[in-house]
Amino acid sequence: MTTSPTGKVILGGTIGVPMQPPSVTDIVDLPRVWHRMLAVEERLHEVSTADDAFLTEIAQHLLKAGGKRFRPLLAQIAAEFGDPSDRRPVEAGVAVELIHVGSLYHDDVIDEADARRGEVSVNANWDNTVAILAGDFLMARASEVAATHLGQESVRLLAVTYAELVEGQTRELRLDYDVDHGPDDYFRVIGGKTASLIRTSARLGAIAADCPPEVVEAMSTWAWELGIVFQIADDALDLVASDEYLGKPAGSDIGEGKFTLPVLLALDGPQGERVRALLGTDRPYPQATIDEVIRIARDGGYVAAALDEASRRLGVAAGAIDGLGEPATRAVLTRMGSFLIDQVEFARTATPA
Repeated sequence: MTTSPTGKVILGGTIGVPMQPPSVTDIVDLPRVWHRMLAVEERLHEVSTADDAFLTEIAQHLLKAGGKRFRPLLAQIAAEFGDPSDRRPVEAGVAVELIHVGSLYHDDVIDEADARRGEVSVNANWDNTVAILAGDFLMARASEVAATHLGQESVRLLAVTYAELVEGQTRELRLDYDVDHGPDDYFRVIGGKTASLIRTSARLGAIAADCPPEVVEAMSTWAWELGIVFQIADDALDLVASDEYLGKPAGSDIGEGKFTLPVLLALDGPQGERVRALLGTDRPYPQATIDEVIRIARDGGYVAAALDEASRRLGVAAGAIDGLGEPATRAVLTRMGSFLIDQVEFARTATPA
């Protein structure tokens, strides 16, 4: 299991919750990738250090808490299809992680979150202004890293991606507690807020390793579909896993008015009127309301239907990379998609119905 310089797990799940086999390190059996991931971790510490000690403390608060480092990992894997021998793939990984973590600081302000990655959130530990400044600082550093080491096109790509992320989050906010939107809206939301940065992570890694244009495009298509699967799986976990597994109350998305794919499918199903009545009650929803919506989503087959859509997306992803060389790396990409769905299946079997 890979750890950060602080000794906390940086891949393989929430801090404090043991990762169930197979772990990401088992799936990504590419030693050069893990060697570069250690360099990514070192560089994250370097570039998040400010002249002001307090700014350094708040900017590194989430970085030191650990995290999956999923996006920089994708950058390193994509680089295996080219020449990853110089520092640019590492810098690509650093840039996308800084964008990701910076956006989490802002998310926690919007959501009024108390915790993140097993630690008190910056906005709760200090205040909203501090959290916003820390997020801004990290995203500024991402631009600096890209401009210094990756070139103008990479700076443009990161800027476009962040705009897509903000658009996705804005659309999601507008749809909170809205029982009249459907799967098309859901896919637009998760495309912007999740898949866009996952696609850019792989794309930037491939560009940094001087991959041919057709490889860059293939990796971009693969990563877009993986990003959609990533969010579908994460949303499904909220409906099938226990509070202990999640590290937060199950059904939190419902409680926050964020109706994910299984709930939207349930709204359009035979028990749709019941779900609509439950979600139309006064807020905040009582736990009994959330539990009943979860039961309908699970027992009605809507979680399974969402996972079927995720599997279909993995098929599209596999087709995108079918012609690429490096069979060992291509096999890793295939396993990563399956890994995301397997986590849901594990949580579902480990959690009492």
